[in-house]
Formats: sequence, structure tokens, C-alpha cells
Amino acid sequence: MVIAFIAVRGGSKSIPLKNIKPFCGKPLVCWNIEALEQCQDVDEIIVATDSDKIEDVVASQSYKKTKVYRRSAENACDTASTESVMLEYINYAKLPADDIFMLVQATSPLTETVHFTEALGMYGKGGYDSILTCVRNYRFFWNADGTSMNYDYMNRPRRQNFDGMLMENGAFYINTVENILASCNRLSGKIGIYEMPEYTATEIDEPDDWIVLENLMRKHVLSKQKPEKKTIKLFLSDVDGTLTDGGMYYSESGDELKKFNTRDGMGFQLLREAGIKTGIITSEDTHIVANRAKKLKVDFLHQGKRNGGKLVVAKEICGQLGITLDEVAYIGDDINCMELLEAVGVKACPGCMRGGERHPWNDGNEEEWRRRMCERVYRNNPILKKRWKKVHKKQ
Repeated sequence: MVIAFIAVRGGSKSIPLKNIKPFCGKPLVCWNIEALEQCQDVDEIIVATDSDKIEDVVASQSYKKTKVYRRSAENACDTASTESVMLEYINYAKLPADDIFMLVQATSPLTETVHFTEALGMYGKGGYDSILTCVRNYRFFWNADGTSMNYDYMNRPRRQNFDGMLMENGAFYINTVENILASCNRLSGKIGIYEMPEYTATEIDEPDDWIVLENLMRKHVLSKQKPEKKTIKLFLSDVDGTLTDGGMYYSESGDELKKFNTRDGMGFQLLREAGIKTGIITSEDTHIVANRAKKLKVDFLHQGKRNGGKLVVAKEICGQLGITLDEVAYIGDDINCMELLEAVGVKACPGCMRGGERHPWNDGNEEEWRRRMCERVYRNNPILKKRWKKVHKKQ
């Protein structure tokens, strides 16, 4: 049996909760989980965490092989080693000695399924007690005493004639349960090296690493992938700034008014015709919103949801419908929408606010974000796809 083990804690100092911070539109830890889910050689994926938020994010996804293990507080502190968490879980689960145990680092999101598959294949051929991942570095290194480490400076080689040095990139490590228990280490015995592409050299430790790796992810990984097709079964929206222009209007008598866009009525109608449930989740609690929801004929209306309440309600609705958050589309525009935006399958934010001012989360205009959102929801639904094509032909 092959077990992939990802140790993630909630107490990251340099980047708070970095393991679930959106990385290229997806929680960081999810990139490795999804690559492992697609690896046929991996039987089980264990995410060891001490964080309720991390557990909630992982549990909200429709993973088949992945389970969450709640690591002890003792092994979640700043001084605890990854090995201590590995040993804790191995002893807890009473894993067989011959099980293959692969430690995977969430801070190396550029690791792809092919890397896991090739490395496990290499390990399966025998000849090595454990395996680690490295990248080839072509830089010249020096000792503090002024002596060169890996080249003769009197005969400086050209890059194409230089073998470079292998550098541990920390992506993942492969060993057996028996070896780990005997050595109390992720590596032991005769060590084999699985060489990975040079662009996987960096781990995310500091904010600058995040910026660099997102660019590398787009260039080397995402550019090779086909757009993921998601079937949407539930459409949810905020109110202020999404179904309205974000403005607040008051009469002389103090009555509060909101300006809604009449075009939304047709959008909700098309969703109903396609069998997609609709709902509004907002932090406000007003008769105006209740009246608009009645006019739009939404299936779910939840008002007064603050401080994480939007995600809680969305999960409850999903439970009622028997679907996952990955099958939900949501439009939000404010800080209190972030948690739900990060959890759903399709997310959008208005391109404009306050009479044409660009929203800081979106670089498009209002008509463009509406068009793109509708297209993403409609394109995989046969009924809406047909209607969508007719509309565009007329335009």
C-alpha cells in the first residue's frame, strides 16, 4: 500500500494560514492533493493538521482518497519536526512495515502527477531504500574560506559543459514504514535521487516565494492544462455590489433604497430553466432584499450572515441538495465573501463598482465579468448552451 502524507499546520508565521491561502485560484494544499488523487499508484492521502480551517477546506472538496488526521498540539508547535508528525501517525494508524510512505510538501505546489508516478516507479524497481527529489543547479558555489566548491575558477566552464550540482528541493520523499520507524527519519539506507525540472527548485517560505511560484505555475503547469469543465448545480450571489451597483440611497424620511439591475431577472430565469438552483446569501437583513428575492424566484434566501456565516449556509444548502461546494458558482464582492469564494467551484467578482470605478479584485468591466460568469456557468449545460449561442449570434 502506498500512503501519501501531507503535514500542514495552521500556525505558519511568515504567511498566516498559507496552506489554504489561494494559490493561482486554489488553496495551496489542494494542488498536491489533486495531483496525488490522480496518481494511480497512490492508495491513500493523509492530511495531518491541527487547524479547523484547513480541515474544513479539505473536507469541502470532493476527494476520494483523502482523509484528514488531527495531529497532536505537541507536534503542531513551532519546534516540532515533520518526522515527529510522521511517527505519530504511523504509530496511530499501526501501518504495516512494508507499506510505502511518501512525505509530500504542500509548499511545493508545482509537483505534478507525473512526478509522483515516475518516482514511485523508480522506487518499485528496487535498488534504493529511500528516495528524495532534487533539481540540478548550475550556479557556482563557494566556501566561506574563499575556496570554490563545485568548479575551477581558473577554467570557468560554460553552462552547456557544466554538470552542476543536485540540490534537494523538498517536494517529496519516499521510504517504507519499517525504515522510518528504525531511523526516525524520512530518509535512510541507500538513497536514490529523482531529478525534477529546474523550475520546481523553490519552496514557499516567504511572501516573495509566493509571487515567483505563481508565475512559474502559470508558465510551466497551467499552460499545459485544458480548462477544467465543472457542472454547476447551484448558483449563489451576494447582494450589494453584485445584484446592485453598490450604492446606498436614502429618502428625506430616512428610507433606505437599493438599485437592482433588471437584466438579472433573465439570468435567474435561464438558470431555473436549466435546472440550476439559485440562492442569495447576504450579511444584511432587509425587506428590500426579501422582495427582490421573491421577484427573482430564488430557491434559497439567507440574510444576516456575517463572520463566516456565508460559507456555513452554503454548506447547509449543499447538504440539502446532496452536492459539493465544487458544484457551486458564487458571485461576491467584499471581504466577508472571501471564505465562500475560495471554497466554491466557480467564483466571480464584479468588475466595476461605485459608478464605474474598477473593483480592486477584478480588472474587467461590469459587462465583461457578467458575460464571463454566465459563459462559465452555461457552457456545460445543454439547455443554456443552446440559448447562449442564440444570444451571441444576434449580437
